[in-house]
Amino acid sequence: MGVDEILAATHRDEWGRIVATLLRLTGDLDLAEECAQDAFARALERWPADGVPDRPGAWLTATARNRAVDRLRQDAAEQRRLLRATREPAPQPAPAADFPDDRLQLMFLCCHPALSREAQVALTLRSLAGLGTAEIARAFLVPEATMAQRLVRAKNKIRYAAIPPVTAEHLRPERTVAVEAVLYLIFTAAFPDRHALADEAIRLARVLVTLTPGDPEPEGLLALMLLHDARRAARTDAAGDLIPLPDQDRTAWDAARTAEGLAVLDTALARRSPGPYQVQAAIAACHATADSAATTDWEQIARLYEHLEQTPVVRLNRAVAVAEWKGPAVALALVDDLDLPGYHLLPATRAELLRRLGRTREAKAAYALARELAPTEAERRFLQRRADDL
Repeated sequence: MGVDEILAATHRDEWGRIVATLLRLTGDLDLAEECAQDAFARALERWPADGVPDRPGAWLTATARNRAVDRLRQDAAEQRRLLRATREPAPQPAPAADFPDDRLQLMFLCCHPALSREAQVALTLRSLAGLGTAEIARAFLVPEATMAQRLVRAKNKIRYAAIPPVTAEHLRPERTVAVEAVLYLIFTAAFPDRHALADEAIRLARVLVTLTPGDPEPEGLLALMLLHDARRAARTDAAGDLIPLPDQDRTAWDAARTAEGLAVLDTALARRSPGPYQVQAAIAACHATADSAATTDWEQIARLYEHLEQTPVVRLNRAVAVAEWKGPAVALALVDDLDLPGYHLLPATRAELLRRLGRTREAKAAYALARELAPTEAERRFLQRRADDL
Protein backbone atom coordinates (compact mmCIF):
# COMPACT_ATOMS: atom_id res chain seq x y z
CA MET A 1 0.00 0.00 0.00
CA GLY A 2 1.41 3.36 -1.06
CA VAL A 3 1.80 6.46 1.09
CA ASP A 4 -1.25 8.13 -0.44
CA GLU A 5 -3.43 5.10 0.30
CA ILE A 6 -2.13 4.80 3.87
CA LEU A 7 -2.68 8.50 4.45
CA ALA A 8 -6.23 8.30 3.06
CA ALA A 9 -7.03 5.31 5.28
CA THR A 10 -5.54 7.07 8.31
CA HIS A 11 -7.62 10.15 7.56
CA ARG A 12 -10.79 8.04 7.57
CA ASP A 13 -9.87 6.30 10.81
CA GLU A 14 -8.13 9.02 12.82
CA TRP A 15 -9.49 12.41 11.73
CA GLY A 16 -12.21 12.59 14.38
CA ARG A 17 -9.88 11.44 17.14
CA ILE A 18 -7.25 14.06 16.24
CA VAL A 19 -9.73 16.95 15.97
CA ALA A 20 -11.40 15.98 19.25
CA THR A 21 -8.04 15.82 21.04
CA LEU A 22 -7.05 19.24 19.72
CA LEU A 23 -10.43 20.71 20.59
CA ARG A 24 -9.90 19.66 24.21
CA LEU A 25 -6.47 21.30 24.13
CA THR A 26 -7.42 24.55 22.37
CA GLY A 27 -11.16 25.01 22.90
CA ASP A 28 -11.29 26.28 19.30
CA LEU A 29 -12.91 24.09 16.62
CA ASP A 30 -11.46 26.03 13.69
CA LEU A 31 -7.95 25.89 15.15
CA ALA A 32 -8.33 22.16 15.86
CA GLU A 33 -9.31 21.45 12.25
CA GLU A 34 -6.58 23.71 10.84
CA CYS A 35 -3.86 22.01 12.89
CA ALA A 36 -5.16 18.56 11.93
CA GLN A 37 -5.04 19.56 8.27
CA ASP A 38 -1.50 20.89 8.76
CA ALA A 39 -0.45 17.54 10.22
CA PHE A 40 -1.78 15.62 7.22
CA ALA A 41 -0.08 18.07 4.85
CA ARG A 42 3.18 17.57 6.78
CA ALA A 43 2.80 13.80 6.48
CA LEU A 44 2.34 14.11 2.74
CA GLU A 45 5.69 15.92 2.60
CA ARG A 46 7.64 13.75 5.04
CA TRP A 47 6.41 10.19 4.70
CA PRO A 48 7.50 9.57 1.08
CA ALA A 49 11.09 10.42 2.09
CA ASP A 50 11.23 9.28 5.72
CA GLY A 51 8.89 6.30 5.47
CA VAL A 52 5.51 5.73 7.06
CA PRO A 53 5.77 5.65 10.88
CA ASP A 54 4.81 2.48 12.74
CA ARG A 55 1.83 4.29 14.29
CA PRO A 56 0.58 6.80 11.71
CA GLY A 57 -2.27 8.03 13.90
CA ALA A 58 0.04 8.75 16.83
CA TRP A 59 2.48 10.58 14.54
CA LEU A 60 -0.29 12.75 13.12
CA THR A 61 -1.74 13.48 16.56
CA ALA A 62 1.66 14.53 17.94
CA THR A 63 2.39 16.69 14.90
CA ALA A 64 -1.02 18.36 15.08
CA ARG A 65 -0.68 18.87 18.81
CA ASN A 66 2.74 20.52 18.43
CA ARG A 67 1.33 22.79 15.75
CA ALA A 68 -1.58 23.74 18.02
CA VAL A 69 0.76 24.51 20.92
CA ASP A 70 2.85 26.75 18.63
CA ARG A 71 -0.29 28.57 17.50
CA LEU A 72 -1.48 29.03 21.09
CA ARG A 73 1.91 30.42 22.10
CA GLN A 74 1.86 32.85 19.19
CA ASP A 75 -1.68 33.92 20.07
CA ALA A 76 -0.76 34.30 23.75
CA ALA A 77 2.24 36.46 22.91
CA GLU A 78 0.08 38.63 20.69
CA GLN A 79 -2.56 38.87 23.40
CA ARG A 80 0.06 39.96 25.99
CA ARG A 81 1.22 42.71 23.66
CA LEU A 82 -2.35 43.89 23.20
CA LEU A 83 -3.02 43.77 26.94
CA ARG A 84 0.08 45.85 27.66
CA ALA A 85 -1.08 48.37 25.10
CA THR A 86 -4.62 48.60 26.54
CA ARG A 87 -3.67 47.87 30.18
CA GLU A 88 -6.63 45.52 30.61
CA PRO A 89 -6.47 42.46 32.91
CA ALA A 90 -5.82 39.16 31.16
CA PRO A 91 -8.85 36.89 30.82
CA GLN A 92 -8.76 33.62 32.75
CA PRO A 93 -8.74 30.38 30.72
CA ALA A 94 -11.95 28.38 30.67
CA PRO A 95 -12.00 25.32 32.95
CA ALA A 96 -11.40 21.96 31.33
CA ALA A 97 -14.52 20.09 30.29
CA ASP A 98 -15.54 17.17 32.49
CA PHE A 99 -16.44 14.66 29.81
CA PRO A 100 -15.61 10.95 29.48
CA ASP A 101 -14.79 10.89 25.76
CA ASP A 102 -13.15 13.56 23.58
CA ARG A 103 -15.01 12.60 20.41
CA LEU A 104 -18.39 12.48 22.08
CA GLN A 105 -17.61 15.86 23.62
CA LEU A 106 -16.92 17.17 20.10
CA MET A 107 -20.29 15.83 18.99
CA PHE A 108 -22.13 17.57 21.82
CA LEU A 109 -20.36 20.84 20.98
CA CYS A 110 -21.44 20.59 17.34
CA CYS A 111 -24.99 19.76 18.48
CA HIS A 112 -25.42 22.96 20.49
CA PRO A 113 -29.06 24.16 20.55
CA ALA A 114 -27.96 27.47 19.00
CA LEU A 115 -27.50 25.59 15.72
CA SER A 116 -30.26 24.18 13.52
CA ARG A 117 -30.58 20.40 13.43
CA GLU A 118 -29.30 20.28 9.87
CA ALA A 119 -26.27 22.40 10.83
CA GLN A 120 -25.61 20.20 13.86
CA VAL A 121 -25.54 17.05 11.77
CA ALA A 122 -23.52 18.55 8.92
CA LEU A 123 -20.92 20.12 11.20
CA THR A 124 -20.38 16.91 13.14
CA LEU A 125 -20.04 14.86 9.97
CA ARG A 126 -17.34 17.31 8.88
CA SER A 127 -15.51 17.73 12.18
CA LEU A 128 -15.76 14.23 13.64
CA ALA A 129 -16.09 11.93 10.66
CA GLY A 130 -13.92 13.98 8.32
CA LEU A 131 -16.44 13.67 5.49
CA GLY A 132 -15.99 16.05 2.58
CA THR A 133 -18.53 18.70 1.72
CA ALA A 134 -19.68 16.75 -1.35
CA GLU A 135 -20.35 13.61 0.74
CA ILE A 136 -22.34 15.57 3.31
CA ALA A 137 -24.31 17.31 0.56
CA ARG A 138 -25.29 13.92 -0.87
CA ALA A 139 -26.48 12.80 2.56
CA PHE A 140 -28.76 15.86 2.72
CA LEU A 141 -29.74 15.74 -0.96
CA VAL A 142 -28.62 19.36 -1.54
CA PRO A 143 -26.05 20.96 -3.89
CA GLU A 144 -22.44 21.00 -2.70
CA ALA A 145 -22.28 24.82 -2.77
CA THR A 146 -25.33 25.03 -0.52
CA MET A 147 -23.80 22.67 2.01
CA ALA A 148 -20.49 24.59 1.97
CA GLN A 149 -22.33 27.76 2.91
CA ARG A 150 -24.20 26.00 5.73
CA LEU A 151 -20.96 24.64 7.19
CA VAL A 152 -19.33 28.08 7.17
CA ARG A 153 -22.35 29.63 8.87
CA ALA A 154 -22.43 26.90 11.54
CA LYS A 155 -18.74 27.31 12.37
CA ASN A 156 -19.07 31.07 12.48
CA LYS A 157 -21.99 30.76 14.86
CA ILE A 158 -19.94 28.60 17.22
CA ARG A 159 -17.02 31.02 17.01
CA TYR A 160 -18.93 34.25 17.54
CA ALA A 161 -21.47 32.92 20.04
CA ALA A 162 -18.57 31.96 22.35
CA ILE A 163 -20.16 28.58 23.05
CA PRO A 164 -18.47 27.21 26.20
CA PRO A 165 -16.85 23.77 26.60
CA VAL A 166 -19.29 20.89 26.95
CA THR A 167 -19.50 19.13 30.32
CA ALA A 168 -21.55 16.22 31.58
CA GLU A 169 -24.10 18.77 32.82
CA HIS A 170 -24.89 19.65 29.20
CA LEU A 171 -26.43 16.22 28.56
CA ARG A 172 -29.90 17.58 27.85
CA PRO A 173 -32.58 15.82 25.77
CA GLU A 174 -32.46 18.39 22.96
CA ARG A 175 -28.76 17.75 22.43
CA THR A 176 -29.04 14.00 22.90
CA VAL A 177 -31.60 13.77 20.10
CA ALA A 178 -29.25 15.65 17.77
CA VAL A 179 -26.29 13.46 18.76
CA GLU A 180 -28.36 10.35 18.05
CA ALA A 181 -29.15 11.67 14.56
CA VAL A 182 -25.49 12.42 13.92
CA LEU A 183 -24.31 9.04 15.11
CA TYR A 184 -26.75 7.23 12.85
CA LEU A 185 -25.77 9.33 9.84
CA ILE A 186 -22.11 8.61 10.51
CA PHE A 187 -22.94 4.92 10.76
CA THR A 188 -24.88 4.87 7.48
CA ALA A 189 -22.21 6.96 5.74
CA ALA A 190 -19.70 4.24 6.61
CA PHE A 191 -21.26 1.67 4.26
CA PRO A 192 -20.28 -0.22 2.29
CA ASP A 193 -16.53 -0.12 2.97
CA ARG A 194 -15.69 2.34 5.78
CA HIS A 195 -15.79 -0.31 8.51
CA ALA A 196 -13.64 1.63 10.99
CA LEU A 197 -16.09 4.52 10.83
CA ALA A 198 -19.02 2.18 11.48
CA ASP A 199 -17.18 0.66 14.44
CA GLU A 200 -16.51 4.15 15.80
CA ALA A 201 -20.19 5.10 15.53
CA ILE A 202 -21.16 1.94 17.44
CA ARG A 203 -18.52 2.65 20.09
CA LEU A 204 -19.80 6.18 20.60
CA ALA A 205 -23.38 4.90 20.76
CA ARG A 206 -22.33 2.58 23.59
CA VAL A 207 -20.82 5.56 25.44
CA LEU A 208 -24.01 7.55 24.87
CA VAL A 209 -26.07 4.73 26.41
CA THR A 210 -23.92 4.81 29.54
CA LEU A 211 -24.28 8.60 29.73
CA THR A 212 -28.09 8.49 29.49
CA PRO A 213 -29.19 5.64 31.79
CA GLY A 214 -32.87 4.82 31.56
CA ASP A 215 -33.36 6.57 28.19
CA PRO A 216 -34.60 3.95 25.70
CA GLU A 217 -33.84 5.86 22.50
CA PRO A 218 -30.02 5.67 22.74
CA GLU A 219 -30.55 1.95 23.44
CA GLY A 220 -32.80 1.72 20.38
CA LEU A 221 -30.13 3.46 18.30
CA LEU A 222 -27.43 1.06 19.51
CA ALA A 223 -29.69 -1.93 18.79
CA LEU A 224 -30.40 -0.60 15.29
CA MET A 225 -26.69 -0.20 14.55
CA LEU A 226 -25.83 -3.65 15.87
CA LEU A 227 -28.55 -5.39 13.87
CA HIS A 228 -27.54 -3.63 10.64
CA ASP A 229 -23.83 -4.16 11.27
CA ALA A 230 -24.39 -7.87 11.85
CA ARG A 231 -25.02 -8.20 8.10
CA ARG A 232 -21.73 -6.49 7.17
CA ALA A 233 -19.90 -9.58 5.86
CA ALA A 234 -22.82 -10.63 3.66
CA ARG A 235 -23.45 -7.25 1.97
CA THR A 236 -20.73 -7.53 -0.68
CA ASP A 237 -19.05 -10.33 -2.60
CA ALA A 238 -15.33 -10.94 -3.04
CA ALA A 239 -15.19 -8.36 -5.84
CA GLY A 240 -16.83 -5.71 -3.66
CA ASP A 241 -20.14 -5.83 -5.51
CA LEU A 242 -23.36 -5.31 -3.55
CA ILE A 243 -25.57 -8.25 -2.62
CA PRO A 244 -29.23 -7.31 -1.99
CA LEU A 245 -30.81 -8.45 1.27
CA PRO A 246 -32.94 -11.29 -0.25
CA ASP A 247 -29.81 -12.82 -1.84
CA GLN A 248 -27.51 -12.57 1.18
CA ASP A 249 -26.10 -15.67 2.85
CA ARG A 250 -27.73 -15.41 6.26
CA THR A 251 -25.27 -17.87 7.74
CA ALA A 252 -22.62 -15.17 7.18
CA TRP A 253 -24.48 -12.74 9.44
CA ASP A 254 -22.74 -12.15 12.78
CA ALA A 255 -24.84 -14.20 15.21
CA ALA A 256 -23.26 -12.68 18.33
CA ARG A 257 -23.85 -9.13 17.14
CA THR A 258 -27.44 -10.00 16.18
CA ALA A 259 -28.08 -11.50 19.61
CA GLU A 260 -26.65 -8.41 21.32
CA GLY A 261 -28.78 -6.12 19.17
CA LEU A 262 -31.94 -8.05 19.99
CA ALA A 263 -31.11 -8.02 23.71
CA VAL A 264 -30.50 -4.26 23.72
CA LEU A 265 -33.77 -3.73 21.83
CA ASP A 266 -35.67 -5.84 24.37
CA THR A 267 -34.25 -3.67 27.17
CA ALA A 268 -35.31 -0.50 25.38
CA LEU A 269 -38.83 -1.72 24.55
CA ALA A 270 -39.36 -2.87 28.14
CA ARG A 271 -39.22 0.79 29.20
CA ARG A 272 -42.50 1.32 27.28
CA SER A 273 -41.52 4.65 25.76
CA PRO A 274 -41.17 3.85 22.04
CA GLY A 275 -39.33 6.25 19.76
CA PRO A 276 -38.17 6.26 16.13
CA TYR A 277 -34.89 4.41 16.70
CA GLN A 278 -36.66 1.67 18.62
CA VAL A 279 -39.18 1.33 15.78
CA GLN A 280 -36.41 1.14 13.18
CA ALA A 281 -34.58 -1.41 15.33
CA ALA A 282 -37.79 -3.46 15.52
CA ILE A 283 -37.92 -3.43 11.70
CA ALA A 284 -34.30 -4.60 11.58
CA ALA A 285 -35.17 -7.31 14.10
CA CYS A 286 -37.89 -8.63 11.75
CA HIS A 287 -35.20 -9.19 9.13
CA ALA A 288 -32.68 -10.55 11.63
CA THR A 289 -35.04 -13.21 13.01
CA ALA A 290 -36.39 -14.44 9.64
CA ASP A 291 -34.91 -17.53 8.01
CA SER A 292 -35.27 -16.03 4.55
CA ALA A 293 -36.76 -13.11 2.66
CA ALA A 294 -39.80 -15.27 1.87
CA THR A 295 -40.53 -15.96 5.54
CA THR A 296 -40.02 -12.35 6.66
CA ASP A 297 -43.05 -10.74 8.30
CA TRP A 298 -43.48 -8.01 5.68
CA GLU A 299 -46.89 -6.98 6.98
CA GLN A 300 -45.39 -6.28 10.40
CA ILE A 301 -42.57 -4.28 8.79
CA ALA A 302 -45.03 -2.20 6.74
CA ARG A 303 -47.12 -1.48 9.83
CA LEU A 304 -44.03 -0.51 11.84
CA TYR A 305 -43.11 2.04 9.17
CA GLU A 306 -46.48 3.70 9.81
CA HIS A 307 -45.22 4.65 13.29
CA LEU A 308 -42.35 6.72 11.88
CA GLU A 309 -42.49 10.29 10.61
CA GLN A 310 -43.82 9.97 7.07
CA THR A 311 -40.89 11.49 5.21
CA PRO A 312 -40.52 10.56 1.52
CA VAL A 313 -37.66 8.18 2.38
CA VAL A 314 -39.75 6.40 5.04
CA ARG A 315 -42.65 6.11 2.61
CA LEU A 316 -40.28 4.65 0.01
CA ASN A 317 -39.01 2.04 2.48
CA ARG A 318 -42.58 1.20 3.46
CA ALA A 319 -43.44 0.72 -0.22
CA VAL A 320 -40.70 -1.92 -0.47
CA ALA A 321 -42.33 -3.85 2.36
CA VAL A 322 -45.78 -3.37 0.82
CA ALA A 323 -44.46 -4.88 -2.43
CA GLU A 324 -43.70 -8.12 -0.57
CA TRP A 325 -46.94 -7.99 1.42
CA LYS A 326 -49.54 -6.87 -1.13
CA GLY A 327 -47.66 -7.07 -4.43
CA PRO A 328 -45.65 -4.79 -6.74
CA ALA A 329 -48.67 -3.05 -8.32
CA VAL A 330 -49.85 -1.67 -4.97
CA ALA A 331 -46.30 -0.62 -4.09
CA LEU A 332 -45.74 1.07 -7.45
CA ALA A 333 -48.75 3.33 -6.87
CA LEU A 334 -47.16 4.42 -3.58
CA VAL A 335 -43.76 5.01 -5.19
CA ASP A 336 -45.19 7.06 -8.06
CA ASP A 337 -46.57 9.54 -5.51
CA LEU A 338 -43.10 10.31 -4.14
CA ASP A 339 -40.76 13.14 -5.07
CA LEU A 340 -37.10 12.71 -4.11
CA PRO A 341 -34.93 14.65 -6.57
CA GLY A 342 -31.43 13.25 -6.85
CA TYR A 343 -32.12 10.23 -4.62
CA HIS A 344 -31.06 7.18 -6.62
CA LEU A 345 -33.01 4.66 -4.55
CA LEU A 346 -36.35 6.07 -5.76
CA PRO A 347 -35.80 5.17 -9.46
CA ALA A 348 -33.98 1.99 -8.37
CA THR A 349 -37.01 0.84 -6.36
CA ARG A 350 -39.34 1.83 -9.17
CA ALA A 351 -37.21 -0.17 -11.62
CA GLU A 352 -37.46 -3.28 -9.44
CA LEU A 353 -41.24 -2.98 -9.22
CA LEU A 354 -41.58 -2.41 -12.96
CA ARG A 355 -39.36 -5.43 -13.60
CA ARG A 356 -41.60 -7.62 -11.44
CA LEU A 357 -44.65 -6.35 -13.33
CA GLY A 358 -43.07 -7.24 -16.67
CA ARG A 359 -42.81 -3.62 -17.84
CA THR A 360 -39.30 -4.12 -19.17
CA ARG A 361 -38.84 -0.96 -21.24
CA GLU A 362 -39.87 1.30 -18.35
CA ALA A 363 -37.73 -0.71 -15.94
CA LYS A 364 -34.64 -0.21 -18.13
CA ALA A 365 -35.19 3.55 -18.20
CA ALA A 366 -35.60 3.65 -14.42
CA TYR A 367 -32.42 1.60 -13.91
CA ALA A 368 -30.53 3.99 -16.19
CA LEU A 369 -31.67 6.99 -14.16
CA ALA A 370 -30.81 5.28 -10.87
CA ARG A 371 -27.36 4.36 -12.19
CA GLU A 372 -26.75 7.97 -13.21
CA LEU A 373 -27.63 9.20 -9.69
CA ALA A 374 -25.90 6.44 -7.70
CA PRO A 375 -23.09 7.87 -5.50
CA THR A 376 -20.72 4.86 -5.53
CA GLU A 377 -19.19 2.66 -8.19
CA ALA A 378 -20.39 -0.50 -6.40
CA GLU A 379 -24.00 0.71 -6.61
CA ARG A 380 -23.61 1.66 -10.25
CA ARG A 381 -22.27 -1.81 -11.08
CA PHE A 382 -25.16 -3.43 -9.21
CA LEU A 383 -27.77 -1.37 -11.06
CA GLN A 384 -26.09 -2.10 -14.40
CA ARG A 385 -26.23 -5.84 -13.69
CA ARG A 386 -29.94 -5.59 -12.82
CA ALA A 387 -30.58 -3.76 -16.09
CA ASP A 388 -28.52 -6.29 -18.05
CA ASP A 389 -30.54 -9.15 -16.55
CA LEU A 390 -33.61 -7.77 -18.30
